[in-house]
Amino acid sequence: MQIRDYTVADFAAATALWAACGLHPSPTDTPEILAEVARCNPGLFLLAFEGENLVASVIGTWDGRRGWINRLAVAPGQRGQGLGRRMLELAESRLAGRGCRKVNLLVEPDNRAVTRFYAAGGYAEDRLIFMEKWLAREA
Repeated sequence: MQIRDYTVADFAAATALWAACGLHPSPTDTPEILAEVARCNPGLFLLAFEGENLVASVIGTWDGRRGWINRLAVAPGQRGQGLGRRMLELAESRLAGRGCRKVNLLVEPDNRAVTRFYAAGGYAEDRLIFMEKWLAREA
């Protein structure tokens, strides 16, 4: 098992893994935007490979105040072996190394079953009202 940082060459494999795991595609899942996420968060956008096959991912981000976990995914055939926990703990450790004291994550309603996994890792549900706004791209 090799865990390494994401590169733009991994775009197709990463988005295919997310689709296989039922994660919803986002307009921000583009090669350019994901490359920028990796550039701004070195050592936090991680991929795990078995040979040439991408088997897991996690995107950690740090804004100087809060850490975030996104796109934690384990290939269906690799689940139940502790790989998700390993990826999560590695991202958390690297966030803590940057001074992060609180990590947030969001779970889509149709993926609610995954909350058991996160609860086992010490995460607790917090009742919030989530709001969003997509900004128009400047020309």
